[in-house]
Amino acid sequence: MTEHLKYKFVLAIEGHDVATNLKWIMSSNSVAVMPKPTYETWYMEGTLIPNVHYIEIKADYSDLEERLNYYIAHPEEAEEIVKQANGYCRKFQDQEKEDLIAVMVLSKYFEVTNNA
Repeated sequence: MTEHLKYKFVLAIEGHDVATNLKWIMSSNSVAVMPKPTYETWYMEGTLIPNVHYIEIKADYSDLEERLNYYIAHPEEAEEIVKQANGYCRKFQDQEKEDLIAVMVLSKYFEVTNNA
């Protein structure tokens, strides 16, 4: 991770699950570069906005070089993506809110499974 953070752009690649590096990329001063996410976790990847929270590329990576060259030529837009991504991450850094969400999830689970 330390080596990756030396770069302005870092690929966030899904495998059989989410791109696990996405969270730390979006919390850093680097820009996440990836196709539209297809997996969803507690991080709500489906709510990420392409070219606002990350640089969207085609699923076959055919436009990767073109997209990177665009943001290299427009560094202020890349910096804005970093700012927006950092802001997105901040909502997950509120421990009180995270604890409340955990209690609410458990409560709903017990309600649905009749174990309340």
